[in-house]
Amino acid sequence: MKYEWKKQEKDLYLPKEEPVLITVPQQKFFMISGKGNPNDEEFSEKVAVLYSLAYAIRMMPKQGYTPDGYFEYTVYPLEGIWDLTEEGRKSSTLNKDELLYTIMIRQPDFVTQEVADKAFETVRKKKPHPLLDEATFGIMEDGLSVQMMHVGPYDEEPRSFEKMKKFIRENNLEITTLAHREIYISDPRKTEASKLKTVLRYRVHYR
Repeated sequence: MKYEWKKQEKDLYLPKEEPVLITVPQQKFFMISGKGNPNDEEFSEKVAVLYSLAYAIRMMPKQGYTPDGYFEYTVYPLEGIWDLTEEGRKSSTLNKDELLYTIMIRQPDFVTQEVADKAFETVRKKKPHPLLDEATFGIMEDGLSVQMMHVGPYDEEPRSFEKMKKFIRENNLEITTLAHREIYISDPRKTEASKLKTVLRYRVHYR
């Protein structure tokens, strides 16, 4: 049986279009950070590096190496943590050039630092890329969070954020950090903007 995050981890990846409180456990990721407009070439290059690493792990058994505890699975979706520079925060409109981001792809629990290092080696040999050295492997834990599914163009996310903020206020919660997480369930190259599904998440604590 292939492990599919869409089926096995619905609460994390397929929430309703209404805010909900959830506790997100520790997760392992390949990550890469940057600044600037996500429509720029550099951003897509960084995404490509992450996918090369994710697929290097997924295909390991076919390359003759099977990590301990390996199981068949669907590669996880792209995620990003988004913030703004000080300059960007001062502006009343969103200046995408002032965005700060860390984009990432989650890895199954069997992936250790050693397995991740092997993936870096594989990609270095097969698909060398100047940005590969900027990628890292690590653990993150969002913990207590409020999230919801946003359906529609990325530029319309503010309406969903408003809903989330209202829910946070009404439930005696407070946002822990101004940075927020987005999980891209749809592929923007294959999905029309009005149907894009993006999970939006704020880390929170009780007031």
